[in-house]
Amino acid sequence: MVPRSLVPYTCAADLRHPNVCSRVHLEMTEQMFELARRTFDTPEFRGITCIEVEARSVINKVPGGMPFDRTINPYRGCTHACVYCFARPTHTYLDMDAGRDFETKIVVKVNAPEVLARELASRRWKGEHIAMGTGTDPYQRVEGRYRLMRGILSALIARRNPFSILTKGTLILRDIDLLTEAASVATISAAFSIGTMDEDVWRKTEPGTPSPRARMDAVRSLNEAGIPTGVLIAPVLPGISDGPGQVERVVEAAVAAGATHASPILLHLRPGVREEFLPWLEANRPDLVARYRSLYRSAYAPAAGRGKLSRRVEKTLTGIGHPIPVSGFHPMRTTAERQPEEQLRLC
Repeated sequence: MVPRSLVPYTCAADLRHPNVCSRVHLEMTEQMFELARRTFDTPEFRGITCIEVEARSVINKVPGGMPFDRTINPYRGCTHACVYCFARPTHTYLDMDAGRDFETKIVVKVNAPEVLARELASRRWKGEHIAMGTGTDPYQRVEGRYRLMRGILSALIARRNPFSILTKGTLILRDIDLLTEAASVATISAAFSIGTMDEDVWRKTEPGTPSPRARMDAVRSLNEAGIPTGVLIAPVLPGISDGPGQVERVVEAAVAAGATHASPILLHLRPGVREEFLPWLEANRPDLVARYRSLYRSAYAPAAGRGKLSRRVEKTLTGIGHPIPVSGFHPMRTTAERQPEEQLRLC
């Protein structure tokens, strides 16, 4: 195909970050040059098109209200194909749909490591914390082909830059050598999103992801390697993954894996996600459709339901005598920002 010209994609999305309970209005302007569209004739990539692009910038600035203000997303779209994914609407800003296109047409920023190294070397860069996995998963299936994260991690290590990673992908264990090195020179953390240990629920709602048990094993491996790793019990789906004992089993498994925190989040259905999720619900759990329409008159379930979920997690943690935080995401500050406080403590 003939590569397309440089096209600015202006994306305005009102999203909910999966790791904190605060609203975000995220304005993303990306300039990407399409190089090629590739398919791979292997079973795991059948039906998937990788749209290779060159990006002018890879560090995104997030407006205020978040515990971080910089993100990196080397991919757009996600092969995990989670039916509830909050990032689905972002694909519509690329003239693709939030349904099947989001799952099968993956934008790959092939020059992300090189662009990142350049941006980190800029005199304007102050060493801010960078969050990864806040859009689409950096360790989804295509990362096994493109290996962008190794270059990204190497660039961050070279500059001793703090970062965090949120993922469902056990492929992160491939990079445990780099993560261990990063932990020795900067403040880093990881978190796995594991909303259920129920294999039937997992297969139906997250068909492209590693199993919950495999993810929990990865939490253990990362913590044993000295990489602080928590668990997002997210999202919890009313009537599907919040039954008696279901949430508690995730908490117990997280504690057994050495998780640094266990943070529950009840499903959000924001515009663009709702239109994809409800048809799936009608096809798979028609008995719950009326309940969801009642619960989700807005994007979020009632506060009482969210509070009840948090109390379940807290009660389970108390019952097993393991007081890890229920919420474990905290804003990171640069070395320069920490120095005045540290100096005061020394006086």
